[in-house]
This record gives sequence, structure tokens and C-alpha cells, in this order.
Amino acid sequence: MRASQKQWLGKFLAGTSALSMMGMAQVAFAQDAPAGSEVNGDEIIVTGIRASLAASADIKREAQGVVDAISAEDIGKFPDTNLAESLQRITGVSIDRSRGEGSLVTVRGFGPEFNLVTVNGRQMPTSFLGDGASAPASRSFDFANLASEGVAGVEVYKSGRAAIASGGIGSSINIRTPRPFDRPGLRGSISAKAVLDSSRNQGNPITPEVSGIISNTFADDTVGILLVGSYQRRKASENSFNSDWRDGYTGAENNWGSLAQPGDPRFDNITNRPGATDVYEVPQNGSYNLNDIDRERINGQAVLQIRPADSLTATLEYTFSQNTVEVRNSNVGIWFNHNDTSSAWTDGPIAGPIFYSEAFGAGERKDLAYSGSLTANRSVNHSIAGNLKWEAPGGVTMELDYHHSSATSKPANKYGTSVSVGNSVFGVANQRINFESDLPVISYEMFPGIDPLDASLITPTGNAFRNAYFRNEIDQIQLRGSYDHDGSFLDSIDFGVSYIDSNVRSAYGFIQNETWSGAGPASDIPDDIFEQVSLPDKFKGIGGSNDPAMIQSFYAFDFERMVDLIDGLYGTCNRAGSADSCLADYTVDRRLNEKTLAPYLQVANKFDLFGNPAHLVAGVRYEHTSVDASAIVPIPNGTAWSAANEFYVLFSPDNDFTRFKGDYDNWLPAIDFDLEPIENVKLRASYSHTITRADYASLQGGRTIDQGFRIGGGTGSQGNPGLLPYKSKNIDLSAEWYYAPASYVSAGYFRKKVSNFIGSQRVDSTAFGLTHPAFGPRYRAAIAALGANAGANDIRQYIFDTFPETTRPTGVDPAGYTTGDILGVVGDDLVNFEIATPVNSDQKATIDGWEFALQHSFWETGFGVILNYTIVDGSATFDNSLPASVAQFALPGLSDSANAVAYYDKGGLQARVAWNWRDEFLNTTGPNPAYTEAYWQIDASASYEFVPGLTGFVEAINLTGESRRVHRRSDNNVTYASPGFARYAAGVRYNF
Repeated sequence: MRASQKQWLGKFLAGTSALSMMGMAQVAFAQDAPAGSEVNGDEIIVTGIRASLAASADIKREAQGVVDAISAEDIGKFPDTNLAESLQRITGVSIDRSRGEGSLVTVRGFGPEFNLVTVNGRQMPTSFLGDGASAPASRSFDFANLASEGVAGVEVYKSGRAAIASGGIGSSINIRTPRPFDRPGLRGSISAKAVLDSSRNQGNPITPEVSGIISNTFADDTVGILLVGSYQRRKASENSFNSDWRDGYTGAENNWGSLAQPGDPRFDNITNRPGATDVYEVPQNGSYNLNDIDRERINGQAVLQIRPADSLTATLEYTFSQNTVEVRNSNVGIWFNHNDTSSAWTDGPIAGPIFYSEAFGAGERKDLAYSGSLTANRSVNHSIAGNLKWEAPGGVTMELDYHHSSATSKPANKYGTSVSVGNSVFGVANQRINFESDLPVISYEMFPGIDPLDASLITPTGNAFRNAYFRNEIDQIQLRGSYDHDGSFLDSIDFGVSYIDSNVRSAYGFIQNETWSGAGPASDIPDDIFEQVSLPDKFKGIGGSNDPAMIQSFYAFDFERMVDLIDGLYGTCNRAGSADSCLADYTVDRRLNEKTLAPYLQVANKFDLFGNPAHLVAGVRYEHTSVDASAIVPIPNGTAWSAANEFYVLFSPDNDFTRFKGDYDNWLPAIDFDLEPIENVKLRASYSHTITRADYASLQGGRTIDQGFRIGGGTGSQGNPGLLPYKSKNIDLSAEWYYAPASYVSAGYFRKKVSNFIGSQRVDSTAFGLTHPAFGPRYRAAIAALGANAGANDIRQYIFDTFPETTRPTGVDPAGYTTGDILGVVGDDLVNFEIATPVNSDQKATIDGWEFALQHSFWETGFGVILNYTIVDGSATFDNSLPASVAQFALPGLSDSANAVAYYDKGGLQARVAWNWRDEFLNTTGPNPAYTEAYWQIDASASYEFVPGLTGFVEAINLTGESRRVHRRSDNNVTYASPGFARYAAGVRYNF
């Protein structure tokens, strides 16, 4: 965050806080019937925003430990259309956005994988697919799967508690859904709205959203039924610059991909070359991507409650959600071979590229890629749960709860999870990326006579059909009991036990055709399959999009028609005799069974301390977890050299089955103390131990080798089911002043000492006896015959001519070079693979933070504000000045955050404007870091109740269209840059 931004932020918060504090002295003179309320006889019923804020403040005030909450303003009306968007209003909570919509939450600087999400106290399965190129790994809960209309409230437990399920170092988040006995009688809500997403590249951007909820009780409120339904469709676009980077080098290194050293003719092409101890990264590629998104979400819930006796309540619940997301990508990009390069650099010790370019000879057939991809997946969640609650005599309450829940993600079409198809125009003379603007500028020049916008020159090249599957199934049974004591010291005893049996299956496979030099001639593809697309207008609003050097246009194509065409021509899908599907067989299939038994005991005491009411709650939770991991992985049996710097591993049709086990125990104590030294002021202190379990990929069994590798070697991974969970020892201190029913000010300090960090240990290793076809007797013979400066294509041609028995030629390209594969053979050098294995490190980290919050209602005016600011600082930070060869452990997600919300609620009119900011944070660690840059956005909404029960409303998300950006070590090492666009909605709601 720039210094000027921090100064502006400080002044803004200070000024608004001062304005709010002016009203505190006069809060006692607030009107008898608060703004946003109804008078029913002598009873004042607060509704709308004020009701939601008052309910949330009550939860925070009466909680044991540090708890924040959001409550629905009315049945079927949550404050935001997305749960994650609502959660970011809570102090210390920030979100990650996916395709313009909140999906994952970070609490107190701890990322999504460090936060446990439950629904009605039940641990829920999670399932979503990433790029389809690997098995899914994360335990993170994707809030995009749930519509907010069926949510009654969300509670965020920031301090540990023995009676709360473990798994979240950052927090435990409990989503409460409505039940008919919560509000007896006939109640309901139905709403419809139209959504306009201004990011849409083409087509109609207006889509519908409808939802309804109805609840009723019968037979003197002894039977209740509640039904919820929601349908949402959204069409949007996300356009981005993307780039991959090579590992961080030091200026002294001299290997493939690094900058030329003194004495090399290319050294003169480098301006301000990084020094010997400076660290730098060079781009591997760069592309502009146009992503058109079509998302359909369906949610449903049915609840039946029966109360046969005043002391006995039975609840049966079924919850369903289905989230289908289709993303169509068209892109234009370049790939660097790192031969005849030129570049300019910023000063060290962390040098960033100002520009990076490369020139090519006519015989190199360097290509400009026109590629496309289709990602289409569906996630389906089912949960059926039963709860029996008995209020026994003598102040004892017993509760038995069971649920069976599943979450499944798989492809939503016949092609696969993520399918990419490449096309190219060959003949690039030089290419360049300029990194001086927010949007890096890609430019190129072709050799004379080659027009990149001549569709007849577009040649089909390589492609990949990725198919992934993920399923998480949970069976959980809980027995909970409590004893309320009427004595003067002992207040209550809570006890119980939970047993969770979680099964995870993650699988993937892919068909990849390494025909990057051309699968066939350009004449195979009809010109009318292509459509010319302009670029600068798709990136308006972000610096660099108006640079005349930027690529102005390229060709997109009809994806389904292209796939069917190349499959018919070249057998792309490898599905002889079956035209119905291109789904790849699973070559990796991982199964994980995790069982956790967790009894707990918690004792609450209340007493007077120096004449003031105080509470002490102490408890302990014991957990035993066992892990059984098995995997079926492909067995490599060869290698092939398919293009200048394109190598891939060949796999046997046979697979190998491996199985590993692990287990661990944890004692998790928790102590909460609070004191009310003066009326409406609370002081709190908490100490607890919390854990977060390793992600599924880290626990997997089996060693896998990545199919593609480069001249310098390959990569692979191997899991470790014996990993211990992250463990944190936490201290929380806070002071809160509740000076009015919906108003308070609070300040808090927290410290977390985290151990058992899970890092990736990279081990250089050969694997399965695989040999490198570019290093060995054939390669040395080619160098001896052609000279040390021979190009890759000339070397490949020599091997095709001299050793034909070790090759698989496929044709001849226009430059006269033979295309196809050169196979690795016995006698070649062995391929080096960097095998990444997760391990628990000895390193520990301390995370400190401060939270400040103000919620204030301005007398009878109807106006109010919510302000909060969170400061997070940690010792486990990434040192960008160290190269990739130095192993580092860092905690992603740490960043400051702030929210400012102004609202009005009076006379049937409600309005809200929310500003949300998050500072730069580390989002990916490992050998190389990635940072999401500081981001803020403004959301606004307004509604008016025309007649009792009938309300019209409007909403705007990211009103000013703020853009987003991600970089690696240097600000110039941009991996992602995307313009932002506003999303608008308008609709009506009827409540009864």
C-alpha cells in the first residue's frame, strides 16, 4: 500500500470515528421508537438494518470468548447476495474473489485453508475443481456454493473453545440456517431480480435471480415446516494478462533461462543487468486471456420440526446446492525460448524486468499462439441431518445430532474439466513484453509476407484434455449435553463427544497431444471457424491498455466445432469407436479416509470480582485423528523430445497402487474470562490451543511425475499422510463498550504462536530410470558434427537422419525440418526430477494483530456507520531477496484490512454504502512467492418498502470498477492483471 493511500485511509477512519464519537454523548436522547422500527401496541419491533446490527451486537456481547456475527435483517433477507461478501464486513475478515465474486475467506491473516466452516454446528464437506491438471487439494469452503437467502446468520469464533469443533487456526465459522420453530406462525419471502454484469464481453449481460422461503407451524406450534429455494444465473467476463516465470536466479547463476554472463555476445543486449547477489526472475510466457463466464446456482432446503412434548424437539433437515460454472477462454500469447534475448532491469537487490524480448531466425518457425479453452464443472452438495433435543429435568439438556453429507465436483460436458486447444501462426521475428504499466504490454513483429490476421495461416498445434473428479463424504455423530446450575459460582457444565468419518476421493487424468510444431497443415482448418476479436477495449480502465504497441486483435474460434474437427482429423481424443466423449481415463486416483474422535468438557463459572460481574469458562478438547491414504498412480516407461524445448514422459498402461497411514493426538485447552468493570463495558481475556489439518494433496499417497518437462529436467510430487496439523497457541485480549442497543466500540489484541508448519521439501532425484533424449551419445554426435553453436532444430534433424530407429517422425514442416518425437533410449543421461514432498518443519511463527471496531447509530436520524480496521503482523514472512534454491517457510494471507459502511434506515427506506480494503498479501509460497496487491472496492445498495411487505431494491458491486493485480518477487514480475467492472441488480421482494 502506498504511503499516500495509508495517510488517506488514516484520515478517513479518524475523521469518521470522530464524527461517530460526537454522537455517543447524546445517545441517551435517541427517540423512543428507533429508526427502522414498527410499533405494535406497546411493543417496539425493530426491523431492517438496525435489527440485524442489534442482533449481531447481542451475540458478540453475550458470547464466551471473541465472537463476531451477522444476522439476517428479516426472513429471506441477508445483508449481501453472497455470504463471503457479508463476512468481509466483520473485523479481521477479508475475502478472496474468484471471477469477480467473493468465494474464500481469510480471518486475521489466516487464509481459507486455516478456517473451519460448519453449518448448524456440523462439519461440512467441500468440493471444487481447479485447473483440472491435478487432483484437487484444498479443504477450503467455497462460499459461492451457497445462496444467502437461506441463511439466518453467521457466527465467527475467533478464539478457541472446547465445545467448538477444531480445524480453524484463524477462526471457526458457523452458518445458521432458519428453522420453523425460530419464528412460529406463517412467514415467508419471495424475491426476483435482474442482474447486469458490465464486465460481459458480448451477448446479453442481464440474468435472473429468484428465491423464496416459506415457514409455517401447525397444531399449536408443535409441528413446523420450512422450505427454501433459490435459482441464480450470472453471465460475466474476466479478462486478464497472465504470465509464468522461471525460478528466482541470482545474478551469478549461469544456466538455461538465466541472463547472459560477461563474454557472451548477448550480454550487450542487457541494460542494468542484475548484480551477482541480486535476485531476478525472467518470464517464460505471456498472454492476454478473454474469459466468458456462465454460472448457474441452485439451492434448496427443507426442514421438518416436531415437538411432541415441551421438553422434546426433533428436527429433520435436507440441504441441496448445485453450482455449475462454465468458462470459455480465448487467448493470444507468446513463449520465450531464452536464446537471443534483450532486456532492461530495475535496480537490485530484487531486480524486476522493465522489458524482456527475444529475436528469432526465419528457420526457427517461432509461433504466435491463438489458443482457447473450455472449463466446465458442476459441484453438487447433499446433506441430510437429524437432531433430537431433550430438555431433561434438573437443568440438564441432551442433544443427539447426526448428518450424512457429500460434496461432488466433476465435468459438466463431454470434453473434460478443463480442455485447451492450441493454434498458431508461425513466423514471429521478435516478441516483447513491457512491464512498465499496470497491464504489461505484449507486442511482436512477424517476418515479411506473414500476416497474423490471415486466417488461412493458422495451424492446429497441441492440445490437452484434462478430466478431474473430487468427492468428499462426511458422516458425523455428535452427543452434546449441558447442565445449568442455579448456584452462585457454578453456572453450567457442557460436555460431549463428536465422531467424524471423512472420505475423500480425488482423481484426474489427461490426454495431451504434444504436436506443438503442427498437428497438420493450416489448410486442414476452414477459415470460417475463426472470428477476429479486438483486445484493448477488453482491458479499458487499466493502465497500459491504451498503449499502441499492445496487440490490437487476434483470432478466437468456435471451440466445440474445433475439437470435433481435429478429433476427426487426428484422433485427438484417442477415443477410437466412440464419438460421444473426450473424457480422459483417470491415471491418478487418490483415496483418503480421515477419522476423528473428539470428546470435550467445558465448565462455566459466574461470580463477582471486586463487586463486578465476571465469568470464567475453562475446558479441554481431546482429539485423536487417523489417516489412511492410498493412491493409484501412472508408471512412466519412457520419454520423448517433441519440439525445441518440449519434452514429455511416456506412461505405461499399468498403474501402481500404494498405501500409507498416519495418526496423531491433540489436547486442546481453552480458557475465557470476562469482566464487566462498569455497566455496558466488557473486558475479555482468552487463551486456547487450535489446529488446522494438512490439505488433502499433502496427505496423499504415491509418487507422481509431471508429464511435461524441459531441457533442464522435470518435476514431480509425493505426499506424506504422517503430517502433523498446524498448531497454534492463542492469546486474545479485548475491551468492548456497548453504549446503545445497536452501537458499540471495541479494541482487541491477539497473538498466535504457530508450529508444525508444513513446507515443501524439493529433492533432486532420478525416477523410474527415465533417460533424457537431449543428453547422451546422439546429442554429442550431433554437436561433434554440427558445431557447438548448432540450433535445437538442426540437432533434432541430425538425430532423425542419423538414428531413425530411435525416433517417431510425423511429418515435415514448411522450413524443411522433420517433426515428431525423439525417444529417450538406454545410454542417454538420466532425467533429473525435482520431487516436492511436504514435511513438518521445526520453524515456528508468531502472528500479532490489533482489531478496532465501531458500530454507531446517529440518534433518530436513521443514519449509522460501521468502521473497523485490522492490523496483522507476522514473523513467518517471505524474503524476496533469496533465490528459489533456498527453502523458505512463510504464512500466506497476512495483511491489514479495513471496512467502512454508512447506512440509512428509516421510514421504509434503507440504503448502505460499503468500502472494503485489503492490503497486499502473500497468496502463494514455496520456492517462489506470489503477492496479491492491495485492493479496495465500493458496494452500495438501497431499498424502499412501497406498501407493507412489498420492497423494491437496487444493488451495485465494485461500483468504481477497481482492477486487480498479482506479482512475484518484484512488482514488475506480474503474473496476473485484470480490469474490474461493476455489477448491478434491481428487483422486488415480498415478505409476509
